[in-house]
Amino acid sequence: MTQLVSLYVRSVATGFAVAAVFAAGLVWFDVAGIGHLILGSDIGWVAAAMLVVFNGIVFSAVQFAIAVMGLADDDAPRGGQRDHGEMIPIRVEVVAKKRR
Repeated sequence: MTQLVSLYVRSVATGFAVAAVFAAGLVWFDVAGIGHLILGSDIGWVAAAMLVVFNGIVFSAVQFAIAVMGLADDDAPRGGQRDHGEMIPIRVEVVAKKRR
């Protein structure tokens, strides 16, 4: 398996694990009555599954994006002032047009 595919699989696993913890926290703390709705319904498991899956998709994408952006090779120096060479003032003639 290539490194990028391996990174993607790890990101998806991490994203869905975070989503499961997030959904459990929403149900446990009954945020906006979600816990009452899920636990009080016969098919609350469908809502819980949808909550985990859809949040898992979002959290996986965020995990993968952070990991890919962290792979960048940054050889350029950070901070400080850039050397733009010698700055020479240039005179520019400004001519005002008369209004009619």
